[in-house]
Amino acid sequence: MNASTSAAPLVLDVWCELQCPDCHRALTDLRALQDRYGDRLDVRLRHFPLERHKHAHAAAQAAEEAAAQGSGWAYVEAVLARCADLDRLGEPLLFEVARELGLDAEEMDTALIDGRHILIVDADEAEGRAIGVTGTPTYVIGGERLDGGKSQDGLRERIEEIADRLLSEAAEQD
Repeated sequence: MNASTSAAPLVLDVWCELQCPDCHRALTDLRALQDRYGDRLDVRLRHFPLERHKHAHAAAQAAEEAAAQGSGWAYVEAVLARCADLDRLGEPLLFEVARELGLDAEEMDTALIDGRHILIVDADEAEGRAIGVTGTPTYVIGGERLDGGKSQDGLRERIEEIADRLLSEAAEQD
């Protein structure tokens, strides 16, 4: 077994909000990072619903339910692709996307009613605030916070620089 497969993956936390057009645009960079690093990079969705988006909190909970049903990232990408529709249509869109992906939309509705995922969403939001997240998307890799809410320009390259350095350092230690 070589060092690149034995080492724990590098973690990229992405503070995201499913009603955020900037987060939708960031998907291209996230896909490119996943393609480049594969299982050496663990891209983790962290919720940061913004107050100005009235359906963001419900969407975050719905994403957690989708993950519990085995389709977390697919659901996140599908909702982000329709973030303008979410603004207009609200929660019914969340269930529509669930049905389109073959998820149990009734169970998702129940999850939103009983709040079974609210603690995860609230914990993500609290942690984000504690580390200085103010908007979405915001990335944290190797302890460095990069704000994509103002501009995505150059962020993928900066994440790659950090990831390459950290992966190289990890390989040298093995």
